[in-house]
Amino acid sequence: MVKPHIAIISPALANANNGNWQTASRWKRFLQRQYRTTIALQWDGTPADILIALHARRSAGSIAAFARSHPSSPAIVVLTGTDLYRDLAIDTDAQRSLQLATRLVVLQSAGLNALSPDLRTKTSVIHQSSRSLKPVIRGPAARYFDVIMVGHLRDEKDPATFMRAAALMTGHDVRMTHVGGATESSLGRQAELTQDAFSFYRWLGNLPHASTRQLLKNSDLMVIASKMEGGANVIIEAVTSGVPVLASDISGNRGMLGEDYAGYFPVGDSVALARLIERARADASFLAQLRTQCAARATLFSPEREKAAVLQLVDNVLNPI
Repeated sequence: MVKPHIAIISPALANANNGNWQTASRWKRFLQRQYRTTIALQWDGTPADILIALHARRSAGSIAAFARSHPSSPAIVVLTGTDLYRDLAIDTDAQRSLQLATRLVVLQSAGLNALSPDLRTKTSVIHQSSRSLKPVIRGPAARYFDVIMVGHLRDEKDPATFMRAAALMTGHDVRMTHVGGATESSLGRQAELTQDAFSFYRWLGNLPHASTRQLLKNSDLMVIASKMEGGANVIIEAVTSGVPVLASDISGNRGMLGEDYAGYFPVGDSVALARLIERARADASFLAQLRTQCAARATLFSPEREKAAVLQLVDNVLNPI
């Protein structure tokens, strides 16, 4: 029996080592037992039974070409943070992708609020996942309090807020580490200057995914300072490693961590971030609260749950009632 072919279109492949690639590769693993599954930057015209496209704007050409060539075949569009919180309001290609899609996917529940009621009816919420790693709980006697930020240096991720917070640290036992390549050279230069000025700030550049997860697992705290997020993989990897999170107060992060989470700071507010880092270092009960709240969200991010949701979605569009 010939397996149905699923073409996954991702604006990033393995060499980019970013969230889009992690999602595409994970979904391929989920689907490959039942379907012939391929990943490409663009759809090249190869016949497919279904198209799954990450990013409404950046994959718009592939979505439109597939719709023209396969008008009766389903297309699923997975919406990213830049789709939901920027492009859909201003970009006609992204808007057209949503109209052409058979089904839409958002990666956290708050993403539904960015869509019109007619689009919500064809939208599924599928939380991303990560395998759990055994937490490393370090006691108060640990020499350093390790704070990590993971993400490429680009404006949407706002690494500058993390760097400015480094300049505000008053304690001598906080160590701040940033992992991610400089996709914007000016931010790379800023990271180098921050590293030169403050011995406790390290910019390690781009690292393999497995190495990054180990660094994250061995950290006391993870910071995500993004201006927009569709559903950040790094939050999931922190939560499933037992590492509490400090997060910018944006819809995409609230959809991941919950409305009542205690670790939010205003976007771009390095003073508030620095205060939260120092509070987490000094106040064991606050750090424990963050850890408990993150642990309560962990069941949302299990691979078994995500796999079941992806398989059900694909089955529903291939075999509509």
